[in-house]
Amino acid sequence: MTTQTVEDSVRRTYSAAAMAVQESLCCPVTYDPKYLAAIPREVLERDYGCGNPAEFLRAGDTVLDLGSGGGKICFIAAQVVGPAGRVIGVDMNDDMLALARKHQPAVAETIGYDNVDFRQGMIQDLQLDLADTREFLHHHPVDSLTDLAAFHAHQEVQRKERPLVADNSVDVVVSNCVLNLVRSQDKPRLFQEIFRVLTMGGRVAISDIVSDEDVPAELQNDPELWSGCISGALREDTFLEAFERAGFFGIQMAKRDAAPWRTVRGIEFRSVTVLARKGKQGPCLERQQAVIYGGPWKQVVDDDGHVFLRGKPMAVCDKTFNIMTHADGPYAGQIFAVTPRRHIPIEEAAAFACKGMTIRHPRQTKGTEYDATTDASGNCTSDGCC
Repeated sequence: MTTQTVEDSVRRTYSAAAMAVQESLCCPVTYDPKYLAAIPREVLERDYGCGNPAEFLRAGDTVLDLGSGGGKICFIAAQVVGPAGRVIGVDMNDDMLALARKHQPAVAETIGYDNVDFRQGMIQDLQLDLADTREFLHHHPVDSLTDLAAFHAHQEVQRKERPLVADNSVDVVVSNCVLNLVRSQDKPRLFQEIFRVLTMGGRVAISDIVSDEDVPAELQNDPELWSGCISGALREDTFLEAFERAGFFGIQMAKRDAAPWRTVRGIEFRSVTVLARKGKQGPCLERQQAVIYGGPWKQVVDDDGHVFLRGKPMAVCDKTFNIMTHADGPYAGQIFAVTPRRHIPIEEAAAFACKGMTIRHPRQTKGTEYDATTDASGNCTSDGCC
């Protein structure tokens, strides 16, 4: 199937789905009814998701919804993040965007504020503003090679100076059954774009359809199956690996449907929701910190290859220490912090060899000269045992 056929198939299918309900595109999902009450029925009926990534949002978040369609997840997110938050919906389909924008004023009136911005673009190229491109072509049609060169030059300037979504500008990227619609050769760029637009410490909550086996070439070349979330589905383990290759950490499959949504030639296609974080990039500095993994596994390995042995104080750099011990991070409740007795300022910290595994001797954190003797701490249990 040609590149144009893939994109045309997706565009035609979802333009039709914006006009009338397409049951074959639906995957059963339960949403909180208190958020649905503010959303017009036409939007609810023309939603074609497979999960609810909005349940992982927090008040005040700036959210980007990839493939926002008729706006359902955006309108739910708007209520979750509240008036202090912001929601950006990106979709390439004119009819879906028209549906979302049509009902945006009614949703805003119902919830009491308008914090949603719908933009036209391709989710694998979040720099290119398709509305800007359309406006340029309206005034500067391409009739010659010179015109074509001017068009490409305009696009490059637009990407750099007026990107559709700026670098490091959103707290959370969500998507609901859309990543599988992107061509296989464009998927690496898609994950890179997700990483680019997130702030340091930003996160993703992506619901999508994945397969338990590789999708064979003959199914990938079927336009109907492509737009139906089948042909472009990644195998579920490679879906997780795509986040890892893009530079994310704390990657986890938060939800996985036990029963497949569809089975085609023995290959099972099901919905999963994946969470991941951006923020492990940066220098590794020695501040005499350690972390203890409490179990239940005998040992675990993080996305940078650090090995954490159960019950052992493992030496880590300052960056890894902060990632592992963050109260809202993916490792919360599994890791105990071991902080040094003497604070080492960042500007005085030496480089840390952040590879493999090293058990940190307690004297490294307490200090070799430390020989205090203290009374009982008073941290006794309610039954009087200390």
